Amino acid sequence: MGISFGSIGTGLPKDIVKQIIAAEQIPVQNMEKQKSKIQDKKGLVDQLVKLVEDVRGNLAVNANARALREFKVDTNTDIVGVSTDKTRALPGTYQLEVVSLAQKSSAMSTGFEDKDESYVGVGFIQYTLPNGETKDIYVDSDNASLTKIAKLINKDSNLGVTANVINDGSGSDTPWRLILSLNKTGDDAAVDFPYFYFVDGDEDFQLEFQREAHDAKIKLDGFEIEAPENKIADLIPGVTLDLKKAKPGEEFTLKVSEDIQAVGAKVSDLVTKLNGVLSFIKQQNTMDEKTDTSRTLGGDIMLQSLEGRIHSAVFKDVLTDKGYMRAGDIGLSFTREGLLQFDEKKFEAKLTEDYNTVAQVLTGTFTPEGGKSEGFMDNLNSMVNTALRMPDGLVQSRKKTLQSNIEQIDRRISQKQKFIEEKEKNLKDKFSRLEGTISRIKGQGAGVASLGGGADPVQQLG
Repeated sequence: MGISFGSIGTGLPKDIVKQIIAAEQIPVQNMEKQKSKIQDKKGLVDQLVKLVEDVRGNLAVNANARALREFKVDTNTDIVGVSTDKTRALPGTYQLEVVSLAQKSSAMSTGFEDKDESYVGVGFIQYTLPNGETKDIYVDSDNASLTKIAKLINKDSNLGVTANVINDGSGSDTPWRLILSLNKTGDDAAVDFPYFYFVDGDEDFQLEFQREAHDAKIKLDGFEIEAPENKIADLIPGVTLDLKKAKPGEEFTLKVSEDIQAVGAKVSDLVTKLNGVLSFIKQQNTMDEKTDTSRTLGGDIMLQSLEGRIHSAVFKDVLTDKGYMRAGDIGLSFTREGLLQFDEKKFEAKLTEDYNTVAQVLTGTFTPEGGKSEGFMDNLNSMVNTALRMPDGLVQSRKKTLQSNIEQIDRRISQKQKFIEEKEKNLKDKFSRLEGTISRIKGQGAGVASLGGGADPVQQLG
């Protein structure tokens, strides 16, 4: 029986190399599928890391007594503006009266017809500086208008004086005047104004009106107090008063109190972020017969451990001045679904009744021995930091393991691809040489046949 050849001399299929390489690619494809599943799991762990980091972010700004505390100020007047420093403020009620505002020294010159064209004259302005030295500003003919003299004065910030040119609104022929104002208020800022000497001006220049600086006067609970500025930061602990206007004889009440709702909002936000973690765990652990656990974290021991640690942190006893208490005593509890529930009404009632004890439950308290007991937020903070600790934290180690598996598969795929590429090259070379050999044999057989007149010897093989 004769040997039949395909489209190449060997008679093998055209795509024999392609078929062999395709078979070699099957393990690579399986590794890619395995890698895809691990990447899906790592993506879920990344989501969990973000959720736990959100919890840590809340704790970072609220997990101590000072940061947690918020104050509100109630006052029935627009005479003052009020701001508080919660690290220093104390609850209290105060009676205030603004007798007079602090003012700075100022003076106004005689009038001129035009601010830019009227010729004030040439000469100099002499200042006495705070250190007792004198300083002169010379005014030549090019700078002899009110506007340019004001620019010369304002050019030197060390003088502590500001100059403005205004229209006094009198309707007179000479309404334009130069106003000088010292930059500081209060009795201690009262100083002599500069000495002006000008000659050959259209009008005589002199300071026609002057007003002396003086302190603000404010009564606190009936006692008069003076202050050099209208912004007073140390009259009431942790409270800054911005005096808007003086109303002698009009007393008003200023009350500084704990902002219960603001503190509740902080705790509510923390609960929301914790529930983000717990909801994620619940969602991953909700499985049925269709759930592909190779791509999810369902049943992962890491999730079970994290959930257990959250529960332990919530249920842990906290030492307060009134003995051991729990977060449940101030309105925190778990629902049947495993989520954390915050009873805001109960919390606000407890906070109103005894702020210090509730704050101790949340942030701990300092002991007589100089140490500090751990509060609810401290326990959570410790749990979160342990979970996110690099590189061996509960969540981070799981992420690291998955990433390591992905990198290992990538290396195996790379090695396999190099092997396949080399094998493909070798197969092509072998079949090319085989094709050449068969072609030569056929050529030699045809030559023999032509000499003997017989059939092709290659066709007669076998």
